[in-house]
Amino acid sequence: MPHRARPAVLALVLAFAVTGCGASVPSEEGKGDGARAAGGHYPVTVENCGERRTFERAPRRVVTNDVGITEIMFALGLEDHMAGYVMPDDKGDLSKVPWKDGYRKTTWLSKDRINKELVLDARADLVFAGWNYGFDEGEGFTPAALRRLGVDSYLLSESCRNGRGKARGVMPPLDALYTDLRNLGKVFDVEDRAETLIASFREQVAEARDEAPEGSDRPRVFLYDSGEDKPLTSGAYAGPHDIITKAGGDHVMKDLEDSWTTVGWETVVARDPEVIVINDYGDTTAEQKRKFLKSYKPLANVSAVKNDRIVTLDYVDLVESPRNPAAVSSLAAALRSLGS
Repeated sequence: MPHRARPAVLALVLAFAVTGCGASVPSEEGKGDGARAAGGHYPVTVENCGERRTFERAPRRVVTNDVGITEIMFALGLEDHMAGYVMPDDKGDLSKVPWKDGYRKTTWLSKDRINKELVLDARADLVFAGWNYGFDEGEGFTPAALRRLGVDSYLLSESCRNGRGKARGVMPPLDALYTDLRNLGKVFDVEDRAETLIASFREQVAEARDEAPEGSDRPRVFLYDSGEDKPLTSGAYAGPHDIITKAGGDHVMKDLEDSWTTVGWETVVARDPEVIVINDYGDTTAEQKRKFLKSYKPLANVSAVKNDRIVTLDYVDLVESPRNPAAVSSLAAALRSLGS
């Protein structure tokens, strides 16, 4: 997820490991496909962040990290396959979420950071998280570390490392969402449900695009996540890029080949966004972020600030999640309103 404060992970005190869900990396190209044809649905093979993974059966005790990842599982109706979820309590309003019952049916394991102790205590057989969405080499919480404990992992596709240092993103953000839905549909034998979701999401995005402005009429849009010395924003591979562009905006940081990353304020000023979208989460409220943007002198002549064209979307709207298509529609409506 976008960078947050990271409390130190406790030392590992549990000396046991749970049995993994049976996922492995096949030694031969295509291994699993023939076995699947011969023996029913399983085993199945999917590609996750460039690695082919074979599952001998559906995981039964999944632990998810963060709200968007958790709601991907809920949208697929996989609550019964979950041991629980980890997320802070600033996840936003759940009252209008179609899959809100998932929160009632599933255990909220922690409002703090995910760690090895929690995973082992939950008897997890798979952790669904991502780089900077729970997985962190600095904290020693990685897929490799979990594998040594007998726990498997699935990486959020938005967070895939792309070979440029620790930069993330290997495909357009909405494609990442559809890829994870399709992969998990195969892994949990709910492919029809996954395809139905993808089709409905594509239709929702297409409807928003049909009403969006084109060419020079597209307003320049900047995503402001947090930060005062340097702003944390979205590059081409984080959710806001597709949300902005599909909603009819021109994403001013579309040339950044990364997901969530920092830039200099001088770059923001030079690109003169006409609309700023605030990512609403964390201890700093959206209103406090708005006041900072309005009062920060270097931004005084930026069009969005000068004309007070600042809108807000929730964190879960902007990270990879099944709320992304609705966020396209919401932002498209906001851009039309600001342009009227």
